[in-house]
Amino acid sequence: MMGRLTAAIFVLLVSCVCKTSGVTGCEGYCGRALSSCSCQPTCASLKTCCADYKEYCVSTLPYSGTILGGTDFVVLDATFNASSEVVCRFDNSTDTVGYVDDTGRGHCISPTLYETGWVSLKISSDNGTTFNRVGSWLSVHTGKLDSKFKAILVNSTKWQYYGTPNVGGSLEMTWDISLVGADRVNIELWGYTETGEPYSDNWQGRWEYLYSLAKDQPNNGSFRFVPQPAANGFSSWELGSVRVSPSTYPDGTWNVQAAWTEDHALAWHLEEKFRLDSAGWALEKCLAWDQLEEKLPNFLDEIIDCPCTLAQARADTGRFHTDYGCDIEKGSVCTYHPGSVHCVRAIQASPKYAAGQQCCYDKTGVQVLTEDSIGGSTPDRAHDWGSPPFKKPPRIPGLSHWIYDVLSFYYCCLWSDNCNYYFKHRPSSDCRRYQSPSSAVVFGDPHFITFDGVSYSFNGKGEYTLVTSEETQLVIQGRTEPVEGTTLNATTLTSVVMTDLYSDVIEVRLASGHNSLEVLHNQRTLSFSEQSWMDFRGVFVFCPTSTNVTVMFGSGAGVEVRLREGTMTTTVLLPEEFKNSTLGLLGTMNGDAKDDLLSSSGQLVQDYSSPEEVFEFGASWAVLNKSALFTYDSDYLLNEYKFVPRHDDTFIPQFTVPENPDDPLANLTAEICSGEGSQFCRYDILVGRSPQMGNATRVSFQSHVTLMNDLKPVVTCGWVSPPTNGAKEGTTYLRGAVVKFSCDDGYILKGSAERTCQNSGQWSGEEATCVTPSKIPGIVAGSVIGAVTLIIIITTLVLHSRNRKGTVQDSNLII
Repeated sequence: MMGRLTAAIFVLLVSCVCKTSGVTGCEGYCGRALSSCSCQPTCASLKTCCADYKEYCVSTLPYSGTILGGTDFVVLDATFNASSEVVCRFDNSTDTVGYVDDTGRGHCISPTLYETGWVSLKISSDNGTTFNRVGSWLSVHTGKLDSKFKAILVNSTKWQYYGTPNVGGSLEMTWDISLVGADRVNIELWGYTETGEPYSDNWQGRWEYLYSLAKDQPNNGSFRFVPQPAANGFSSWELGSVRVSPSTYPDGTWNVQAAWTEDHALAWHLEEKFRLDSAGWALEKCLAWDQLEEKLPNFLDEIIDCPCTLAQARADTGRFHTDYGCDIEKGSVCTYHPGSVHCVRAIQASPKYAAGQQCCYDKTGVQVLTEDSIGGSTPDRAHDWGSPPFKKPPRIPGLSHWIYDVLSFYYCCLWSDNCNYYFKHRPSSDCRRYQSPSSAVVFGDPHFITFDGVSYSFNGKGEYTLVTSEETQLVIQGRTEPVEGTTLNATTLTSVVMTDLYSDVIEVRLASGHNSLEVLHNQRTLSFSEQSWMDFRGVFVFCPTSTNVTVMFGSGAGVEVRLREGTMTTTVLLPEEFKNSTLGLLGTMNGDAKDDLLSSSGQLVQDYSSPEEVFEFGASWAVLNKSALFTYDSDYLLNEYKFVPRHDDTFIPQFTVPENPDDPLANLTAEICSGEGSQFCRYDILVGRSPQMGNATRVSFQSHVTLMNDLKPVVTCGWVSPPTNGAKEGTTYLRGAVVKFSCDDGYILKGSAERTCQNSGQWSGEEATCVTPSKIPGIVAGSVIGAVTLIIIITTLVLHSRNRKGTVQDSNLII
């Protein structure tokens, strides 16, 4: 296991072992520990920072902005003067010009980037001669950006349908005037395109300034205009964004402070031909796209199948995440998927073609298919969220998806009625190949339920391996601390840290006061005050609230951490690929409960009912000092965990629940704890001395039971087509579903009028077809004649065979 952890430990420890003698400042040494002080993220809480730490290892406000650029941010705590010539370098490749304000604070302007996630930031105060201040910047997908950080298209549907029948008049946009620090602004249109041979080295994406809608306008936060068809050939640009920027800059100046709209279909500026016959214009574009798709490689075979039900889709958080364009928790405004109430996207792009998968569900919780509805689930040639290494098509976030999947939907489905062309290349994936992940959980004081369903309690104090996998080098470690406020020895999970193959290290732990969760990335504490989703190397983190964190790895592994009543519940979800490859406190994921409690030395627990034997098993999974992934940023953590054995063998827990009828908590325990899993709840109240913890344990157990039910495999028979010249009733294809068939006037049904999805995954009955009555006699006569002819042929063959046998027998007698 030590070899498997090398890459992860290197990420965390390389800076620790490189102590530099003689260096007393952080200039050029951010992230490293020096001989006399530290330039590491943990130095502030440990009070070991070099005096100039904040001067050179900088943070910014805000820390994030749109991928399109134009965000003005302050460099915190660094010193600049009036003569400083500020240049900011992003991702080691793109420079923007900054400035110093009247208070002496340095500012940077974020550039247009072709990637999302954290990128490196280097800052120069001598016009780019030296870049001695370093930090990072979070580039955000326009669809995931909070609306307060962008210009808003008022009635965006009108903007993108402008010029189609009955859609015209004026258009309006608004913005927060603080996003553009100028009294007067220009309103500019920028276009995006991709050029070169798809999937070749010369395939490139680029933004380009097109023209200004207005110049030298007052920065009053709104702009209204009546669009005209673009002149000078600009109407050939079909995708773009409107930018509001200071009028002091020449037209189309790159990387200045600005407010951008979301990228959108530029229906409102297309040529006059579109306005005269939008459906005909769009059909031409649809047919051209159809021809292009015929030449491009097939990506459908390498994308993940959709979950069968909405419950599965929302539970499989390691591989699927809510699509911001169709979210049941935000009112199910599903513009591109009418009839659906919720959609999810596969988190990871496909390995070769960087394709995506989108899965949509109706109000009954079943998947909507494109064969039945325009609002069905659709795969994507380019994943909407992009994929590493970004920067080039089809991996450019949002934009590549627009070019290859969204504009074509407008051509074929929204601006014309020719969806058959679109769905030919973007058919729904049904769920016949979908396999639910396995789940395991740690909760309460602490209690464990393994991947194969074994439940037990382990109250050791220390740091332990929850899961390790040889297959993907997934490592998940947990820290337990004594429960406060009890004279009996009990512990609870207070931190979980994890890494995967080639991924950064993510730690989620209880914050001070146990009222919220704290997330650390490679030992640096993260703030989710601006963004709830963050991209890192090999891992994504979603934190919509301070009590809810989900970590998603490239392998499909997912880790959910929830805070309930001051205690952490950690759920691990692993896809089928992890089968037979996991070890640790959460067991061996192979469907066999008998080998789940396997110690790190390979010894099986013989008696699951023996708390002492189970305790020895748990203690065996103590993390070795050199393989620990945790952050130690307080004297308490250093002294209690880092500088001592990772399992405290002096801490002996209370193994059994004391039975004392006079216990003042006895009646409350009986009231709170009942039914399946009540033993865990009882322990946490009577030993942990906390009814709140006991109730949280009860809720966590019930949540796990619900999760297991949501993830149960379902039987599906797959989509069944309606007969030609007929119709079908029913769009559910799971076990027990009934689909009925009927024929149009003038046709008669042949086959089964009703078919049921059976336990075997096969439809009952026979395929339904619709035929004309005049053909029935012919069909019957043909069938009779065919049958008679077949009988004559078989009879002739049999007689012929007998005659040959008789001849052979006669010849044998003669011999």
